[in-house]
Amino acid sequence: MLKINNLTIEFGSGDSKVIAVDDVSIEVDRGASLGIVGESGSGKSLTALSIIQLLPPQAKLTSGKIIFDKVDLTKLVKNQIREYRGNRISMIFQEPMTALNPVIKCGKQVAEIIILHQKLSKKEAKKKVLELFNKVNLPRPENIYRSYPHQLSGGQKQRIMIAMAIANKPDLLIADEPTTALDVTVQKEIISLLNNLRKDYNMGLIFISHDLGVISEVADQVVVMYKGSIVESGNIKN
Repeated sequence: MLKINNLTIEFGSGDSKVIAVDDVSIEVDRGASLGIVGESGSGKSLTALSIIQLLPPQAKLTSGKIIFDKVDLTKLVKNQIREYRGNRISMIFQEPMTALNPVIKCGKQVAEIIILHQKLSKKEAKKKVLELFNKVNLPRPENIYRSYPHQLSGGQKQRIMIAMAIANKPDLLIADEPTTALDVTVQKEIISLLNNLRKDYNMGLIFISHDLGVISEVADQVVVMYKGSIVESGNIKN
């Protein structure tokens, strides 16, 4: 389903040029889970962000292909990539408080994604959001729908981000260290939820972490990145 071939991402130019991702190649099949593990600055998040063209302005993709369902995403312009981003490919970020808008109620934020891509009415979208909140095991969905992000716990905010990410039943879900800011108990609940959703929707999952223990609970395959390169890869059970 997803095939990244010889991806290279650079910052700067000339003598100040820094290669942040160096000739990286990975594959993710439908329904499969790939773990990308590495320390901070290893290039794992940049690799993921490049898939949906969310690289920071100073970063430049200088070579490589990102083939998703036979389409090279690197060749798409902004209007075209929007058809994939948040629809067929979704992403969960590490810190939900910065990803959620603090002045808009949580339910409305999820509903906006559904209305944009599914062209539903506000009433239909709200019904869909409440169903999603139940799906991700949020308590009192009606109350959560009317709540602002600051009124919820970290675990609840992360579940809202997951609900938003799966709202359009994506083919591929990218989770960028989604459990790092959570305590151990909530972390395990989120991992279990992601595993169940992957099976229910038969979607591919890229799970990014610096923790091999967490990767072992969620991934089928794993790649280890260091200083922008893949230094090891293999089946998680081997």
